[in-house]
Amino acid sequence: MDAFGTDIDYAVLIKKYGKEPGNSPERRYSPAACVGIEKDMILGSLDSEHISTSYVERANLTMRMNMRRSARLTNGFSKKVQNHAYAVAFHAMYYNFVRIHQTLKMTPAMAAGVTSRLWEMTDLIEMVESFEASLN
Repeated sequence: MDAFGTDIDYAVLIKKYGKEPGNSPERRYSPAACVGIEKDMILGSLDSEHISTSYVERANLTMRMNMRRSARLTNGFSKKVQNHAYAVAFHAMYYNFVRIHQTLKMTPAMAAGVTSRLWEMTDLIEMVESFEASLN
């Protein structure tokens, strides 16, 4: 709330999981079925039809698929919290400044007006090296 004040619409969607009535017993690796949802408006005046978890679930999937160090059974799994934080930050910079998104035809940073040019990986590396040099 500190970043946006009251100029946002903020709601919570709570999904309730369990066995579907009349279904066969659960299989070992099957996810539980969503048996209901509860929508709570926290701030603003958003229409309840637009309360959805789709955007955040898509963002989480993209991060997991592009940054495999989150998966415990991979070689790149982060054993140190600091290394994991660096990997998440690097992914966010790449995703928003370097990768051209199919629907936008540009990067999200360009679409938001944060930058006017397409960044390259070398720009990210130079930025990190410049920051590290400033610490010494």
